[in-house]
Amino acid sequence: MIIEKLLLQVLIVLSPVLIYSVISNGKKEPRFPFLMIFYMLAGVLCIVFSYQTFGLYWDLRYVIVVCAFLYGGVRTGWVVFAVLMLTRTIYGGDHLPFAYLCITSAALAAYFFQAKYQQVVTKWKKVLFTIALSLVPVVIQVTITMILVSQHALPVMDESVLASYLFYYVFVIIIAAGFITLLHEAVNERRRMQEEIIRAEKFNTLAGLAASIAHEVRNPLTVVKGFLQLMKEDDKSTNQQYFSLVLNELGRAENIINDYLSFAKPELKSVENVKLLETVQEIQALLQPYAIKEGVHLNELHDIEEGLLVKADRNQLKQALINFVKNAIEATPNGGNVSLIVQQTGNMVTVHISDTGKGMNKEELSRIGSLFYTTKDKGTGLGTMVSIRIIEAMAGMVTFKSKELVGTTVSVSLPVQKEPATIHSINDKKKEAM
Repeated sequence: MIIEKLLLQVLIVLSPVLIYSVISNGKKEPRFPFLMIFYMLAGVLCIVFSYQTFGLYWDLRYVIVVCAFLYGGVRTGWVVFAVLMLTRTIYGGDHLPFAYLCITSAALAAYFFQAKYQQVVTKWKKVLFTIALSLVPVVIQVTITMILVSQHALPVMDESVLASYLFYYVFVIIIAAGFITLLHEAVNERRRMQEEIIRAEKFNTLAGLAASIAHEVRNPLTVVKGFLQLMKEDDKSTNQQYFSLVLNELGRAENIINDYLSFAKPELKSVENVKLLETVQEIQALLQPYAIKEGVHLNELHDIEEGLLVKADRNQLKQALINFVKNAIEATPNGGNVSLIVQQTGNMVTVHISDTGKGMNKEELSRIGSLFYTTKDKGTGLGTMVSIRIIEAMAGMVTFKSKELVGTTVSVSLPVQKEPATIHSINDKKKEAM
């Protein structure tokens, strides 16, 4: 019976994800390509245990191909595609060219929509996306089947039986594509939760340690700095230059300690509704001279939403944004550009800070925001981590995107408190003023 065979196919399709979840156990991607191997074996088993009737092979190989691209990546997808093409060639048959066409259509559909699929956020939209891609080759196969039946090229004795087979086939394809997507999303969610738990534990441990060390070191530094300032005022000898150097270094040490304290527990002393437009413009005006000094063009803001408010501590928000913009300027070579763009999506507003620096590779990008990690020659990495913690304390989020030799974009997202009244750019304001 076809329905029994197809249900067996569903188990075969789900097996790669189930086995992979046990092996990975929510950890990071294993170095050995287990998922690729499992999808290859599942694809071969789908063809081996396919239901053969009317000169056709009824199996779920298309779901395997689609999910190999969507969750295994392009390389995994093409390897699985090649293995399925080889396996199907070995089995042969009268309608082998049509099989090639259907498998190829599944691979191409998944390949071209793979990047768009990664931008989908909700799991149910991903389920619908996977089902739609899996049905592309099925529609082609059903169409070809109907054409062959109309031309009496298929040995069909009862068309109603064929129609029921097609119905079962499409129905099981939808079920299999939906379930395998949900399983993949569950595995990914578990991995994200475990990483977040580990990250939170590290933060709590380091925060306690940072706070205790900072408090203990800060008091003697303050005393030493005070006495040095008094000695500098009384001393008229040539040692004046040394006093300045020592005081500057003590000031730098105090800044690092303040960063430690902010990392340990960001304090939002005055939370209020802040006009994001004014805050970003103040930061632009403040850092424009620094950008000019570094030979960097700090571009004007575009698509700014007037009247838009966010709930934040104004000073802390400025500190975080200044740190991100300053980092972007320092990462940009002479003659490069740093752009500030504000956009609203739904109930979130995002400040995009983009530079045209050397960018980062995947490994460097994954470590951004980690304690003591920095791409600068001089730095502790605390500034970026403190800024991230400040934004998160305001119910916001910071994301990084980077490409080597192209540049980096830092996106700071905060919840909107009020709908914006109008949308203007700075250029529009200049025109109105003129």
